Amino acid sequence: MKATRNLRRPRVLIVGCGDVGMRCVPLLRPRAHIFALTRHAERTAELRAAGVTPVAGDLDARRSLKRIAALAPTVLHLAPPQTTGDDDRRTRALLATLGSGGRALRAARGAVAPLGRLRREQRDMSASWARGKTAGIVPDGVGRTAASAARIRLVYASTSGVYGDCGGAWIDETRVTQPTNARAKRRVSAEQQLRRATARGALCASIARIPGIYAGNRLPLARLEKGTPALVDSDDVYTNHIHADDLATILVRLATHGRPARVIHASDDSSLKMGEYFDEVADAFGLSRPPRISREQAEQQIEPTLLSFMRESRRLVNRRLKRELGVRLRYPGVQDFLRETQRHRK
Repeated sequence: MKATRNLRRPRVLIVGCGDVGMRCVPLLRPRAHIFALTRHAERTAELRAAGVTPVAGDLDARRSLKRIAALAPTVLHLAPPQTTGDDDRRTRALLATLGSGGRALRAARGAVAPLGRLRREQRDMSASWARGKTAGIVPDGVGRTAASAARIRLVYASTSGVYGDCGGAWIDETRVTQPTNARAKRRVSAEQQLRRATARGALCASIARIPGIYAGNRLPLARLEKGTPALVDSDDVYTNHIHADDLATILVRLATHGRPARVIHASDDSSLKMGEYFDEVADAFGLSRPPRISREQAEQQIEPTLLSFMRESRRLVNRRLKRELGVRLRYPGVQDFLRETQRHRK
């Protein structure tokens, strides 16, 4: 009986089911049968314990992806690109696989629910969100056309790094991308691939541009304990943040309410410079604030990867997040999370 019920439930595939993906699971599980692509056999037990069906596969080995070709009409693509080159080959492999599987999904009788049923499910899901409950998931784009309802629905976790340095300006999603490092260039490559796939009707992709992710297990405590310096205020850069739980909510919301090829900023309301963020965390945990150094000194003392984040300054406008998706952030700012953490520690 349980197996039959699972077959009838909407199917969601998570590609790159790390910390954020696992936070999406409890939001999806009440209404969906969840699969997760993994290349690590040792994660199988963890995924099954969370109620997720693991599927063996590696984005760097396209032949291994055959099992996911027609597996699920809704895909959360949370996997990062490979570490070299300007083109995101992993997204290219995933799209090729989903493209072949999408034809099978459309041909399979009952694989996609009738449009009327999908509209009813969307209304039920919207009411659930309005009451603050867990979101339900429908398998594809609802309320547009029968053709769009037959497409695979994909949510992509991109990065705000695609903008490069904006000199601390407030920017919205219409800002032209100007990536300055290879990591960001690969993300732009992925976005472009997904936009083209959406334009030709292969799938329906929505894109979240994500800033620095934090949570109780994702704070710079080791850096603070080590005494790694921050920039003096005059040289410091504005950064943006999102709590991992809020990010999971946003990604799940995009799976049902995201517009085709639409970009949203998955960012909170805070406006902090990088050094201010470190100071806030240090104060909350009773640690010493980081020493401040000039940019010229930083170029000599700080390792290149960390230094690259110190070269880009921007502030993300999140109006689309609130107006189009109707998301209410649990933690509107880093300070809200830190205050809650302090209360729990007392």
